[in-house]
Amino acid sequence: MAGISPIGPSSALSAYASAQAAAKPSEATGQFGQLLNQAVGAVNADQQASVQAVQDLLAGRSQDVLSVVTAMAKADLSFKLLLGVRNKVIEAYKQTMNMQI
Repeated sequence: MAGISPIGPSSALSAYASAQAAAKPSEATGQFGQLLNQAVGAVNADQQASVQAVQDLLAGRSQDVLSVVTAMAKADLSFKLLLGVRNKVIEAYKQTMNMQI
C-alpha cells in the first residue's frame, strides 16, 4: 500500500473543480441531445429493418423466417427499452419539479 495515496477532501474537491471547468453546460446539453438522437435513430433503424424483413418474407425474396422473427424481436425490445428510459426520465423530472426549496 506504499504506492497508493489516500484520497482527502482537498483532492476530491480539486477533481470536482477540474471536472466542472472541463464540462461546460452547453457542451453537456449538446452531448445529451446527440446521445438522445443516436438512441432514437438506432430504434428507428431497428424498426425499419424489421419492416423490411417482413416485406421481403411476404414478397418471397427471403425464405428465412428466423431472421424475420429475430429482427422483429430486436425492434420490439429496443422500442420497449427506449420507452422505459423515457418513462424514467419523465418520472425523475416530475420528482425534481415537485421538490421544495
